[in-house]
Amino acid sequence: MQMTVLGCAGTFPGPASGCSAYLVEHDGFRLLVDAGYGAVGALQRHGDLLDVDAVLLSHLHADHCIDLVAYSYARFYDPRGTAPLLPVYGPPGTAERIAAATGSGRQDWLGQVFDWRTLDGGPRQIGPFAASFVRTNHPVECWAPRLEAGGAVLAYTGDTGRCEDLVALARDADLLLAEASFLDGPGNPEGVHLCGREAGEYAARAGARSLLLTHLVGAWGDAAATLAEAKAVYDGELALAEDGRTYRVGR
Repeated sequence: MQMTVLGCAGTFPGPASGCSAYLVEHDGFRLLVDAGYGAVGALQRHGDLLDVDAVLLSHLHADHCIDLVAYSYARFYDPRGTAPLLPVYGPPGTAERIAAATGSGRQDWLGQVFDWRTLDGGPRQIGPFAASFVRTNHPVECWAPRLEAGGAVLAYTGDTGRCEDLVALARDADLLLAEASFLDGPGNPEGVHLCGREAGEYAARAGARSLLLTHLVGAWGDAAATLAEAKAVYDGELALAEDGRTYRVGR
């Protein structure tokens, strides 16, 4: 299994990265996990634009889903006319959210592009990936996936505040991709995002072999401080997510 970062900025794009989007691959199957601002542009740097086998959206905040609008145009109007119906797994209301963002509010033509599949917390088989989910602590319904294939495990927090279920999500994972939007300190709102220390604590408690911090808000945050917070409580392999970089998951 491998995971390529197509975007790792939180809330809005940064100067060097779009928002949350990750291309997870195994045995030739390409799964796009989240599709925030800039995902479609980044996707074209890593293969054919249409070469995606499924999409998985953790939640419906724009910085995690909005480029599915642009991707619908790319697939619907491609002059080759070769794009098959694409499975899109997302929380309830995903079809309506994307349709509204097109400006027309219509779902009929989107149904010629996407095969909408609603997440309800139950396990799913998505190509070669056995996917299980926990619901995170976030203002909107958010499903954090654990993807297993070929003996490797990738866990992704989506967006979340403190959430005990993250320990089970990341248990013995080869890679925990964890959001770390806030710096540690008083005044952070409850039930929205993690800081680096909290991400590190969950990774340590879960026994995750490596931790990759993502969803940093570059204009307001401090990447070095976020990394230091996590390093103080987690002694495994640790790094900040880098836009465009591919990471091997598993041994």
